[in-house]
Amino acid sequence: MVKVITYGTYDLLHQGHINLLRRAKELGDYLIVGVTNDRFDRERGKLNVRNNVLERVEAVKATGLADLVLIEDYVGQKIDDIQKYEADIFAIGSDWIGQFDYLEEFCKVVYLPRTEGISSTRLRLETQDTVNIGIVGVGRIANRFITEAGFVSGVNVCTIFDSDIDIASSFAVEHKIPIVCHDYEALLSESDAVYIATPHLSHYTYIKQALCVHKHVLCETPLVLHYDQAVELYELAKKQGVVLMEANKTAHCPAFNHLMVMIKSGVIGDVVDIEASLSKLLSNRKLREFDPSQAGGSMCELGSYPLLPIIKLLGTEYMDLFFYSRMENGVDIYTKGVIHYSKAVCSFRLGLGVKTEGDLIVSGTHGYAYVPAPWWKTDYFELRYEDQNDNKKFFYKWDGAGLRYELQEFISCIYNHRLSTVRLRTSESISMAKIMQQFLERRNFIEI
Repeated sequence: MVKVITYGTYDLLHQGHINLLRRAKELGDYLIVGVTNDRFDRERGKLNVRNNVLERVEAVKATGLADLVLIEDYVGQKIDDIQKYEADIFAIGSDWIGQFDYLEEFCKVVYLPRTEGISSTRLRLETQDTVNIGIVGVGRIANRFITEAGFVSGVNVCTIFDSDIDIASSFAVEHKIPIVCHDYEALLSESDAVYIATPHLSHYTYIKQALCVHKHVLCETPLVLHYDQAVELYELAKKQGVVLMEANKTAHCPAFNHLMVMIKSGVIGDVVDIEASLSKLLSNRKLREFDPSQAGGSMCELGSYPLLPIIKLLGTEYMDLFFYSRMENGVDIYTKGVIHYSKAVCSFRLGLGVKTEGDLIVSGTHGYAYVPAPWWKTDYFELRYEDQNDNKKFFYKWDGAGLRYELQEFISCIYNHRLSTVRLRTSESISMAKIMQQFLERRNFIEI
């Protein structure tokens, strides 16, 4: 039996892909097809992939040409797979001529002619309408958003609105944004989607107004601070058939998602404890973060990040929740939360005037996962066990400010008509809003 192995992204599977797979199949008796996973694609700069890895795997299987489909997860895997599956021929498209000659040490390398005039890139350009995004709120994060948007295909930042028109105008000139709107309604009329980066208490009104006129919404975290508001907005988005997504960059970080999947698969056993912390030492007490009238303080400003791994791993049905806070001029400069589940206990520490380590530890019955500070910017983690010989280290790439990951997922949801994302489910976002509300209402609250 002659075994042939080939690799590709297979995004928007088209006739060119099918022709290439057929030509590879004709070289032997058994065809192995490697499909690059989402994280690997991102690390290679492919933020324009339309279909996720599971959709692409199913598309390849549906051709009926592949005898075995596997997922390409890391650099160097081709050599490992060739040896593991005893492949006789490595086949790849002719646009890669010369780049895989090094594999001739392990098997025969064949460069196959590609179908002229068709490619995933061309199909995306022909079928992918540009999403015109309007930015609401000119602040620190809006500057980062502009830069990050340049790395995601199909995005056009077309307009901006801020309550201070002079600041908005200066921002537009600096970033070459063509339209400055004097009111929010004008921005909505010029946009397909909006990115909301305003103070927390304004989110609800801006989101609802956008959803009511059928605009997709990407809103900075925390989405809202009340449970009923979160439920209402997500139900409205579903009714209107548009995407509403909370912009929690960690939720869309490739390394964080891989860690969550691994833990859920049981690599450290049953999760019984999670500790997460995040802090900033801000000396300027005149910032919005210290204004009680603007829902300032550690919990509202930072809480959604350490809540993320807790809710992702243990769910939304907790039994008890307690807060311990150090207050200063009406805001919490430090808060420790303790969440009790039926078979686990979790804690999180937040600080705007108190510094903590900023790491993440997930303890299980077989071992534990450790993510060093700053864990929310996950680019490295370890799985540790009683026998240190079993310990494993994982390294990843974190690009830029990380906003490109959430923006790419937002655009993907719009293109593929997915009204929600598994990386931060609607129920999880709603649960975060519920916990924020419990804090603001000072339920189970102890001042220290």
